[in-house]
Amino acid sequence: MVLQRDHGSSLDALAGTKYLTLPCLLVFHLRAVQRTKMRLVHSHCTGILSSRIAIRNSINQLTKICTSHLTPELKLRLITPESHLWKCKPEDCPFVDPFWGFYWAGGQAVTRFILDNAAIFRGSNVLDVGSGCGASAIAAARAGAVNVFANDIDRIACEAVSINSHLNSVKIHIVNHNILASSEQINNMDILIVGDMFYDSEFGSMILNWLLNQRKRSRIFIGDPGRHGLLQVSKSLSLTLLAEYQLSDQTVMENNGFKTSAVWEMS
Repeated sequence: MVLQRDHGSSLDALAGTKYLTLPCLLVFHLRAVQRTKMRLVHSHCTGILSSRIAIRNSINQLTKICTSHLTPELKLRLITPESHLWKCKPEDCPFVDPFWGFYWAGGQAVTRFILDNAAIFRGSNVLDVGSGCGASAIAAARAGAVNVFANDIDRIACEAVSINSHLNSVKIHIVNHNILASSEQINNMDILIVGDMFYDSEFGSMILNWLLNQRKRSRIFIGDPGRHGLLQVSKSLSLTLLAEYQLSDQTVMENNGFKTSAVWEMS
């Protein structure tokens, strides 16, 4: 697989194409990425959702359990075309930038890889960085990892991970802070999973520097459809292609036309 430039990363590139059928919230998310370059904050919820119970109830009410993805053996609560949030205007949504409600192409690929190669993960300590909906962490637990940690700076994403882990009857340790802010190496983690975290050039450089500091201690698996952020830093990485997967039509639509997604190991 040759890393491709993400021509769809700009909303202008979507004008006049079939991708204007993207859900309102997903378009809002793309704009938020362009505008804020990954806001490193710890809570993405409105004042209405001030408690864990309220957050979890809202996630359960406003998402749908979905198995129509590369990992149908996993049940995930997502924002789907059947969900009210699919056509909801950002100002009417109780969540701010609910990226955790979409199963991104890179996350689908690396999660599929984990399930198909359970022996690599069995008995390991695994950290899923930027976990989102938690699919990769859940897959690692299903594969027999001893301890699985799902990290996300978004409070609501962490609740989504918790809900999805219960749906799949696995135990996940949730870490709700910005681990990328520390230059220290993470000890006792055999494997790091990075699913679709190179969606932005600036943030891609940030996570690259962090990963370079971790690679002597941990195996690092990256799931990505070939976004611009990974293209920008790929010359600085030693990447081995492990697998490539065809994406469903729905996932292609949600990911700006990428038709495949791949898994790479960083060495």
